[in-house]
Amino acid sequence: MLSVDGIPSENGIFQEVSQEVKNLQEDIKTGKFKNAYLLFGEEAYLKIQYKEKLIHALNPDDDTMNFTKYEGKGIEVREMIDLCETMPFFADHRVVLVENSGFFKNKCDELADYMKTLPDYLRLVFVEEDKRSRMYKAVKNCGRIVEFAKQDEKTLMRWAAGILAREGRKITTRDMELFLTKTGTDMGNIRMELEKLITYTMGQDIVTREDIEEICTTRTENKIFDMVRAVTERNQRRALDLYNDLLTLREPPMRILFLLSKQFRQMCLAKKMAGEGASQNEIATRLGVPSFVARNILACARAYSVEELEQAEEDFVDAEEAVKTGRLQDVLSVELLIVKYSTERKR
Repeated sequence: MLSVDGIPSENGIFQEVSQEVKNLQEDIKTGKFKNAYLLFGEEAYLKIQYKEKLIHALNPDDDTMNFTKYEGKGIEVREMIDLCETMPFFADHRVVLVENSGFFKNKCDELADYMKTLPDYLRLVFVEEDKRSRMYKAVKNCGRIVEFAKQDEKTLMRWAAGILAREGRKITTRDMELFLTKTGTDMGNIRMELEKLITYTMGQDIVTREDIEEICTTRTENKIFDMVRAVTERNQRRALDLYNDLLTLREPPMRILFLLSKQFRQMCLAKKMAGEGASQNEIATRLGVPSFVARNILACARAYSVEELEQAEEDFVDAEEAVKTGRLQDVLSVELLIVKYSTERKR
């Protein structure tokens, strides 16, 4: 069964974290806060979790008079600065939360200049996707910056297994791999699918492959991969059935074409790298996928030569061009490619 040692805390947030996160945790624990914080990074689940913990610590009584939230593009910077300059009402701090403002991607000199002279009572929290521009340096000079990066597959597997363990469930490594192929690496989606799985397996000790197949939602990307696997196995009927299933689910044919093309590009690159002696982990890193996904991609790539995969890449580009110029109908374009690459090769 999958080991869960040392990863999940009681509330499901990692105990093994970066120094940046440890510093943030210490601020929350001691109540000694910086004037400004920037929480950013690709892992939205952790970013949201720590945003909520930080805001609760800064404003434990939900004081609406001294807490203001700004969200999205188009924030009036001068208006926000005027608010920041307003003393808190019968409180030690004024807390201002700014989310997805674009200030850290686009130029915002007025706010960057203001960051040099923040009043002592102000606690300014930015939650963003980007870290570029003067604003990043401005926050770094007067506060704390915390990045929440995508977690690696081993960490995600142990985290998910830890959540199951707290509910009295065990799972094998191979079945956890299946689970993650369905959910992807987004922690929010993993958490949601785990809740479904826990409820479905009430009264069981072991989470099985059959449980996962029955209750967990498969992402479109994984439905595409199932279709690709059928194509590489020359199982044309199944490949076309899976394609029709995607169409029934109202997936746009051009999106299916894009994802199908992506899978073949990954197979081509993986096959070339394997031929050059690269390890599975090296291939996974290059492709930006978990190691077990790279293993599956390599397995599919064995059905073709490098030349065939390179030709497939060209065919996908040609099909997209044919659809855009009106020479080929979008649904038919994908179907023709499925038929071509699932047809048995002549010996």
